[in-house]
Amino acid sequence: MVSKPTDTTIAGPQRASLLTATWAVFRKDVRAELRTRYALNAVALFAVSTVVALSLGLGPLTRSADLPLIHAALLWVAILFAAFTGLARAFVQEEEARTAAALRLAAPPLAVYLGKLLFNLLLLLFLDVLTAGLFVVLLRVQVGNLGLFAALLLAGSLGLVAATTLIAAIIARASVKGALFAVLSFPLLAPLLVITIKGTALALEGAPWARGLAPLQVLLAYTVALFTASLFLFGSVWEA
Repeated sequence: MVSKPTDTTIAGPQRASLLTATWAVFRKDVRAELRTRYALNAVALFAVSTVVALSLGLGPLTRSADLPLIHAALLWVAILFAAFTGLARAFVQEEEARTAAALRLAAPPLAVYLGKLLFNLLLLLFLDVLTAGLFVVLLRVQVGNLGLFAALLLAGSLGLVAATTLIAAIIARASVKGALFAVLSFPLLAPLLVITIKGTALALEGAPWARGLAPLQVLLAYTVALFTASLFLFGSVWEA
C-alpha cells in the first residue's frame, strides 16, 4: 500500500523559507539602522531628555501614598512617547529609500511583518533598559520585585510592538506620518497602558508574583490577539 505524502513534507520547507526570509528582513533593518542610527539616536535622545526633565522638575518623590503608581505612570509615558519616535519609521524608511517595491518582490508579506516586528522589539527593549535604568537612578525609584518589574516591561513591550507594527505599515505612505501614527495607535494602546501602569506599580511596591500574574496574563492575551489580527491583515495592507 502506497502511503500518501503528509503535510509536513510541504510545511517543513515552507517554514524554513519563511524563517530565512524573516531573518533576512530583520538583519537588513539592523544593518540599515547601524549605518544611519536614526531611530536609535531619536529614541535615546527622547528617553534621556524626558527622564532628566522629570528628575529636574520633580526630584525624588518620597511623601505620596500613591508613589508607586505615579512612578509607574511616568515611566510608561516616557517609554510610550520615546517609542513613537522610532516605531513609526518601521516602514517609512522603505518608502523614503524607494525600496518597498523591491522588498515586496524579495520576501513574502508574512516574512516582512515578522522581520519588522523583531526589529521593533529589539529597538523597544533597548529603550526599556535605557529608560528604566535612568528612571531608577535619577528619580531614586525603589523596585520592590525586580523580576516582576522586568516581566511587565517585557510583556508591555510585546503588546506595544504588536499594536504598532501594523499601524506603521498603514501610515508609511501618509503625508503626516507622526501625527497619524499617534492618532491611530492611542485607541489600541490605551488598555495596554492601564494594565502596564497598574502592574508596574505592583512590582514597584514589592507585590508577590501571585498578584502580578493577573496583569501579565492580560498583557499576553492582548498581545496574542493583536498579533493574530495583524497576521491576517498585514498582507492586504502591505500589498495595497
